[in-house]
Amino acid sequence: MADKPGLQDMEGFTLGSPSLVCRWRIAGGTLPLMNRHMRALGARRVNGHRVSTELVAWAKQNVEWSLAGSAEEHPDGVLMLIVDERGQAAMTVGPYEPLPSLALGAMARRALDSAREAQTSGVAPETLVCVRDGALLYDLESGQPESGVLTLVSDLAKTFGIPVTRAEGLAAAVVSGEPCEGEFLLASDEHGIVEAADRAGGLAARLAGSYQTLLAKARRTHAAR
Repeated sequence: MADKPGLQDMEGFTLGSPSLVCRWRIAGGTLPLMNRHMRALGARRVNGHRVSTELVAWAKQNVEWSLAGSAEEHPDGVLMLIVDERGQAAMTVGPYEPLPSLALGAMARRALDSAREAQTSGVAPETLVCVRDGALLYDLESGQPESGVLTLVSDLAKTFGIPVTRAEGLAAAVVSGEPCEGEFLLASDEHGIVEAADRAGGLAARLAGSYQTLLAKARRTHAAR
């Protein structure tokens, strides 16, 4: 890794080929799940090596600066952290683009793509979640760290008194056409907690609503400053 990560607009700084890209939803010019995202960042890998504590510290220090420079243009956009093969990092903010499809099949395919990404990056940014028989199941390999938003889903479920367990292969089963009962959600660092339009339900709506409440609170807090 280089001595210090750099911002992409620093004089003389050139970012190499991206090895890791994190996309985090912002609201009201803030990053509501910052602490969760930072913990997940520390579990990610670049070129087979765990992201350094120095890079995580740099990211924490530069989130506010990056948002301050772009919040007026994209207050509810996406904050992107890009790390190249040398461990150098850059942050930028862009507009938020909603999911192109809210169908369960489309969400399952996104989750599978994300799982393949996790084979090198260490953390899947999107995970398929199912509420079935009073329990919350999420498609993650044993021992694999959770993304920032997935930790929120787990914690919300526990506060609702719902047991949480891993169910590896859930997304693959959906894509293959196997019968899969229950309500479904996508837990995404970029899109948040999103219900599958064709498999929504009461508890799924409650979880997704809690996330939207969190975003709304962040916007109100920012507006009151």
